[in-house]
Amino acid sequence: MFPNSITGQVVDAAIDVHRFLGPGLLESVYEAALSKELRIRGIDHVRQKDIHVAYKGEDLGLGFRADILVADTVVVEIKSVAEIAPIHQKQTLNYLKLARKPVGLLINFNVPLLKDGITRILNSEYRL
Repeated sequence: MFPNSITGQVVDAAIDVHRFLGPGLLESVYEAALSKELRIRGIDHVRQKDIHVAYKGEDLGLGFRADILVADTVVVEIKSVAEIAPIHQKQTLNYLKLARKPVGLLINFNVPLLKDGITRILNSEYRL
């Protein structure tokens, strides 16, 4: 499956979640609901996927957890904040680079219209 197809499916699922739940809930609620919606749609994904950090070729034993990794290709970072800050975009981009994934979706559910809360982020370092 191609990244554009995957991101389109994730956006459609996120819109359904937002229509049902609306804004103003905790990120963990949106994560669980989006995971359920992806499962209903038969879309392969993993919640809280461990991504390890290596420094100069050595695994530091530390890392982060991607909120949702879809089809081993798209990192989904979920927020429920008043406004997306530049640091949220940088964080998502760093996750993409560390995970070696091509594209990420930064989704802020705390907006009246979800289309205004979706940012697609490309990893320019990713090579097919």
